[in-house]
Amino acid sequence: MTTIPTAHRATAVAARAIELSKVYGTGETQVVALDQVTVDFRQGEFTAIMGPSGSGKSTLMHCVAGLDSFSSGAVRIGETELGSLKDKQLTQLRRDKIGFIFQAFNLLPTLTALENITLPMDIAGRKPNKQWLDQVISMVGLADRLGHRPTQLSGGQQQRVAVARALASQPEIIFGDEPTGNLDSRSGAEVLGFLRNSVRELGQTVVMVTHDPVAASYADRVIFLADGRIVDEMLRPSADGVLDRMKAFEAKGRTS
Repeated sequence: MTTIPTAHRATAVAARAIELSKVYGTGETQVVALDQVTVDFRQGEFTAIMGPSGSGKSTLMHCVAGLDSFSSGAVRIGETELGSLKDKQLTQLRRDKIGFIFQAFNLLPTLTALENITLPMDIAGRKPNKQWLDQVISMVGLADRLGHRPTQLSGGQQQRVAVARALASQPEIIFGDEPTGNLDSRSGAEVLGFLRNSVRELGQTVVMVTHDPVAASYADRVIFLADGRIVDEMLRPSADGVLDRMKAFEAKGRTS
């Protein structure tokens, strides 16, 4: 079992994986995507998940976020254990407690920026907290773009809408799957800055899968996966430090 030591033990845990395993197939075709991973994602912290292709980083995020099933172990969002939930309850938990930002912006083309931002709450029949919504819109710099549809926005602006949508419902945790993967470096830096500020200023919890050492340097810590296991952790990461660590893992993989 691979376990990350928990620093700052007084800090509450937003999400937790306990001896989490995910296995595809059986017999000779069996693939172990996650191998008894135990990790905490603490409230008010920005965590990046990194690893070589096929290391299990996206699988870990998808299982913890309730987007994918797991073979054994347990996942908790706050005090709620996902394995005990029926499909309808899981859908409701994702809607009420989790925000998502994907590489593809996933905006509805017929809706304005504001309508896209409030859509999850509209579906849930909840009115947004106007003060919070105004604060989020101001933070991501969209106040003068709210009436525009996605086709009238740049890629960076569309991802800002996606970030605002994830933040607007005040979720317990936000998961980002390569959220800057489709953006140029300047737009990517803006989006990462907004995520960083949401942690620092709004107390948000963010977990992001990325392959980019520069993106990872915005996080409070980076966890590294290889072959379905957590193999390392870095606190207060720098882009150069993350790149060196990744190179070391890749070199080890080639020689093993």
